Amino acid sequence: MRDPRAARLARLVVRHSTQLQPGEAVLIESFDVADGLVLDLIDAVHEAGAIPVVSLRSNAVIRGQLARATEAQLKVQATLEQFQMEQVQAYVGLRGADNAAELGDVPADRMSLYMQHVVKPVHLDYRVNHTRWVVLRYPNGAMAQAANMSTEQFEDFYFRVCTLDYERMSDAMEPLKQRMDKTDRVRIKGPGTDLRFSIRGIPSVKCEGRRNLPDGECYTAPVRDSVEGVISYNTPSLYLGTTFENLRFTFEGGRIVAAEGSPADRLREVLDTDEGARYIGEFSLGFNPCITRPIKDTLFDEKIAGSLHFTPGQCYKTTDNGNRSRIHWDLVLIQRPEYGGGEVWFDDEPIRRDGRFVVPELEGLNPERLMS
Repeated sequence: MRDPRAARLARLVVRHSTQLQPGEAVLIESFDVADGLVLDLIDAVHEAGAIPVVSLRSNAVIRGQLARATEAQLKVQATLEQFQMEQVQAYVGLRGADNAAELGDVPADRMSLYMQHVVKPVHLDYRVNHTRWVVLRYPNGAMAQAANMSTEQFEDFYFRVCTLDYERMSDAMEPLKQRMDKTDRVRIKGPGTDLRFSIRGIPSVKCEGRRNLPDGECYTAPVRDSVEGVISYNTPSLYLGTTFENLRFTFEGGRIVAAEGSPADRLREVLDTDEGARYIGEFSLGFNPCITRPIKDTLFDEKIAGSLHFTPGQCYKTTDNGNRSRIHWDLVLIQRPEYGGGEVWFDDEPIRRDGRFVVPELEGLNPERLMS
């Protein structure tokens, strides 16, 4: 069924996120969504005079392919997907999985091969660095259930957070970007957390609906070997089909030297993917005023108002700290009072306390200012 709110979202994706120009091609890669927003995206792309290329995919089918995948099979798949990606100037990734844990029982060695031969070269390297890309979800009953909402309530929430005034948010973010670009030392404090690292010389990037919908973060990366201390994440993470909880990492010389959390066996497998998996590729502050609690969907959870994420694995080329990995695992720490509070310090000055920005030029990113 076509929803008029989806048509508005599709126009936002085409005009704001990917900025499609006449004659350009966009790959719409849709997982477990065959109509609805896909059709609205096709219409919006045609209205822009651009070329829609659609790939309909199924997580159940992907699971079947990976369960007994061989290296030869995945190399063929990677060649085909790489060729397809090279033909387009933009990419829209749309996911509406009925079962978010569909890939949870794929053997770890097969998943590692998939990350090595397909995900990293095609997506983490080529797509991220050579296309104008955006990823988003599509609301369904499974997502509503995970968020503990009715389907109608979740749909209202989804369209509200995805169609914020991102131009306004971008203006409010500019002082934070400038502050991050000038910062050397960062310290993060809170229950079970005392972390220190440098971001000196590494650019920061505003996220205002160009790469993710919903959006609302400003990210950079730590100097690779500078991270020292401990961080305790307080948000569950659904990654590669497995839910991880109560994660706590200890760092020395930038490397995760001790890791706690459940399930412990899967945690070790992820962190042992490659050497870069134990180093950090991204540090970001989240501040979407409409997202206030986790729903076990990283695309939403990493934007929670008063949160940060500290990401083991691959860095972005735009904030290159030299770390390379087949994983990029956004793990979230919420610092609002109801989640235990906490502080973020830049160069010995607190800039956010208990999830609220306390420096005058950054107060425009507090929820009441973004929503007023």
